Amino acid sequence: MARLIDSIDACPWGTASGRQGARTRRAPLYTVEERRRRDATGWTLVQGILAPVQFGVFLVSLALVLNYLATGEGYQAATLSILAKTAVLYAIMVTGSIWEKVVFGRYLFARAFFWEDVFSMLVLALHTAYIVALAAGIGDTHDLMLLALAAYASYVINAAQFLLKLRAARRDEAAWPTALGYSK
Repeated sequence: MARLIDSIDACPWGTASGRQGARTRRAPLYTVEERRRRDATGWTLVQGILAPVQFGVFLVSLALVLNYLATGEGYQAATLSILAKTAVLYAIMVTGSIWEKVVFGRYLFARAFFWEDVFSMLVLALHTAYIVALAAGIGDTHDLMLLALAAYASYVINAAQFLLKLRAARRDEAAWPTALGYSK
């Protein structure tokens, strides 16, 4: 259970096996070389810009979807906002895959971001299902908005995963700057 909590919390310290209360280091999120590649690539900046843009589009779209579900008004605005959110999602997924290739040597499912990438596939599938259902006329407007909400719920979970990884990377840098080849 402690191992599960450590991985969810992205804590840089794990429990030492066999010793009650003893702590030991877990492997840093990035190797020294991966960290250097991360810091050198422009794709890191692209991700840093797209992530808050996507979150902003999500908040506006969520408000429009909830407004439509509550009032029955604004279907077109809600639909356009979902399409905009999905477009930004595709952009961040493509550029994120390129970033992962540059930093880790593979487009998806690198060791450090394996579970985030797995969950990202669900997020992408639900957003894509919305587009397919909209284009094919599957379901009524209420059903489509509920599908969008399911996609958004998965996005929130995935965003939290990535925020925990960012926190873990910052903890690594604070805890082991010299071990990572950096000084404060």
